[in-house]
Amino acid sequence: MLNKIFKLKQNKTNVATELLAGLTTFMAMSYIIFINPAILSETGMDYNSVYVATILASMIGTFILGVIANVPYVQSAGLGLNALFTYTICGAMGFTWQQALAMVFICGVINVLITLTSVRKKVIKAIPSFMQDAITVGIGLFITYIGVKSAGLIEFSVSLVNNGIAAAADVVPQLATFSTKDIILAVIGIVITAILVSKKVKNSYLLSIVITTIIGLFMGVVDLPNFSSYSFIPSIKPTFLQLDFQGLFTAKAGIIVVIMTIFTLVISDLFDTIGTFIGTGKESGIFKIDDDGNMPKNLERALICDSSTTIVGSLLGTSNVTTYVESSVGIEAGGRTGLTAVSAAICFGLSIFLAPIVACVPMAAIAPILIFVGLSMVDNIVNINWKNTLMAIPAFFIIIMMPLSYSITTGIQFGFILYAIVNLVNKKGKEVSPIIYIFVILFIIDFIYKAIG
Repeated sequence: MLNKIFKLKQNKTNVATELLAGLTTFMAMSYIIFINPAILSETGMDYNSVYVATILASMIGTFILGVIANVPYVQSAGLGLNALFTYTICGAMGFTWQQALAMVFICGVINVLITLTSVRKKVIKAIPSFMQDAITVGIGLFITYIGVKSAGLIEFSVSLVNNGIAAAADVVPQLATFSTKDIILAVIGIVITAILVSKKVKNSYLLSIVITTIIGLFMGVVDLPNFSSYSFIPSIKPTFLQLDFQGLFTAKAGIIVVIMTIFTLVISDLFDTIGTFIGTGKESGIFKIDDDGNMPKNLERALICDSSTTIVGSLLGTSNVTTYVESSVGIEAGGRTGLTAVSAAICFGLSIFLAPIVACVPMAAIAPILIFVGLSMVDNIVNINWKNTLMAIPAFFIIIMMPLSYSITTGIQFGFILYAIVNLVNKKGKEVSPIIYIFVILFIIDFIYKAIG
């Protein structure tokens, strides 16, 4: 039955591989169910309610992706987007969290319309193959940077200037001293992962997480699960259906500010998703885009599912839900169908009851996996013609800006803009799709708005 539903044989996989890939993906991104409520609760939202909303939105979105699109991707509240929600929209701009949820809902509706009217499809088709390869490499480096940072292998030193006041420009990364148990455990995890991967041990990522976590128990880094003070099913009522549309459009900030803020959410959500699908799907062969740029049906369905889940998340009480780049962990572990997503969705559901167990897995056990997933994605760099500056310049900026700006969208923005510019000045502007030019204009408008906002 599962073979028929998910076409396992056709995708050269099996039930055990898919289930373990889903578990591995969940473990690699389970941090979000704790981090998201921690961030959003700073707006005044109830922590426990956001915790449940995050899990339910992740479970529903991931399950839909698995069953309808039959792809091994996982969805949850987007990091970066939740920070935008909390620190910019509710913090600097002064909107209430209820009004911010209304913005997220509208963003979801717009993205659904964009997808149904084939705008997303046309954007993907308009991206040249060398830029798709650059996106894959950029995401690989982005994932690696997340892993290195999460492992604590780099720290940020601050030079004190202006009478002891630190300037942002004087914050620089440097190699951390291996003086804490967490960092030492992460290094042990990297060594374990390197051995397992190089020896091509089956389920090496999941095995590495388990072994590193057990070592962490003996090192005193990991505590045993504690259920004594845990409420198994916190109430979602404080955030459920709390969207404030009337307050949003009568806010003192004005309608222009509201529209531009929603536009920023739409752009970020749209290109984070496109970048993730292109970067991981092309590398693994899950999304096979032909020479004419035509997309497979499963990618079209995946885009619709992704757009719809943001609406669901806003109703439950969380910021934009998006497809997670950590899905590549499960893909690298062998996941090729929607059964991987369904497996991860089940893990999300169980996490409502088993949060203390999930919390036991330290970031030091997850970080090495992210680093090695990044390693598996950078080989696409050889597909780019670095002798051709019309390709090399936009490709380089896509690749380098993703990790440095900590944003998939920013990397794509730089790549699009420079791709258009270098072709125009070399009298090859007609070779660039009109869709690219439209988004270049929108990106520039977005940059200007952020600069003056």
